[in-house]
Amino acid sequence: MGENLDDLTSKCVHCGFCLPACPTYALTGDENDSPRGRIHLIRQVLEGKAELDDAVAEHVDSCLGCLSCVSACPSGVEYDRIIEEFRPQVEQAYAQTRGDKAFRELVFGLFPHPARLRVAALGAVAYRRTGAAALVRSSGLLRRFPKLGAMEALMPETTLRKAWSSLPASSRPAGEVRATVALVSGCVQRVFFGDVNAATARVLQAEGCHVVVPQQGCCGALSLHAGREQEARQYARRLIDAFRRPASAGHVPLEELDAVVVNVAGCGSTLKEYGELLADDPDYAGPAAEFAAKVRDVSEVLADLEPHAERHRIQARVAYHDACHLAHGQGVRAQPRKLLADIPGLDVVEPAEAAFCCGSAGVHNLVRPEAAEELGRRKAERIRATEPDLVATGNPGCLLQIRRYLGDDTPVVHPVEIIDASIRGLTLNPRRRRPTS
Repeated sequence: MGENLDDLTSKCVHCGFCLPACPTYALTGDENDSPRGRIHLIRQVLEGKAELDDAVAEHVDSCLGCLSCVSACPSGVEYDRIIEEFRPQVEQAYAQTRGDKAFRELVFGLFPHPARLRVAALGAVAYRRTGAAALVRSSGLLRRFPKLGAMEALMPETTLRKAWSSLPASSRPAGEVRATVALVSGCVQRVFFGDVNAATARVLQAEGCHVVVPQQGCCGALSLHAGREQEARQYARRLIDAFRRPASAGHVPLEELDAVVVNVAGCGSTLKEYGELLADDPDYAGPAAEFAAKVRDVSEVLADLEPHAERHRIQARVAYHDACHLAHGQGVRAQPRKLLADIPGLDVVEPAEAAFCCGSAGVHNLVRPEAAEELGRRKAERIRATEPDLVATGNPGCLLQIRRYLGDDTPVVHPVEIIDASIRGLTLNPRRRRPTS
């Protein structure tokens, strides 16, 4: 890994184009909190000129992994690969001395596990309905423990019905089958944003797709982005196995699929990297590459299908926010905008710094709530200036982060929910979070 990292880091010519694109540099003004600064620190460690001490680890660990610098770099430096290959070393060296080790273990013991998330959802419903929320907030406890405060503030509103809902294993379109696709249902997405999954399946069906939803677990994205590489590989193997099962009632094996569809930007970015993640695994290198080659964001799939379903008018102004792992990680920018712009009556507006990170960044807004709050307020200010009726973004973390700092007056939804509402002829009420008939 050292030689590979040495080659990757040597491409940086320290031109500085990454500086204005970097959220952490914008917050601190510290060169060590910029991409080129982190690359310099990593090279110092690789060359034996510096120790991987707490100071170096802190600068690397503070990176959001938003990949904005990758888009900005004129030299083609693969900062995404650099940070993902070095982070496991930081995690290994820094994990035991980190003051929030127990909290991080709680996060990674909860969020990649849908069954545990459903239990948490049960607790969240009780927390709000029994008055416990008001009691805890008035006690000052959340101010004393800001990480718990961030988790509480970002807790999605849900109901038990939504948390335990699931999609059919197989759904066929009414007419001709134009494509057969499998949907990645996600973890947080499945439990707290089941409406987005349901809208995704309906839109794909309306456009002639046979949609299958295999029984599946976590994809490993959160773990990979946090430097927990071995854990991410385990999740990746299990997910590949879930999609490779032999044909059976309601299941289509991987080789017969036209696409593996994902509607979560962070997950999609990792799924497309499975070939690299498992390249050294003799049992999974081939299947991982085959799987990754079929992964596509839902906006990519819909953009490639000539629209068959009629779009009904939605008279609204929507601000589109680029989820980092969709725009920078996957290079998917034009497709969501075009799909929204094709809806009659919908006016798509661009906030300033549309592709600047909102501060969510996987679990960053939980483990570094102060920095995430600064970025969240900055993002909300830019969006608010466009005076939108709706905000659209393709990642649940972004959705929660923006919703927290923007307030309840302006709904924040996934683009596919707007497309679904247009196809079904529903009205999007700006004072509500979901389409209403």
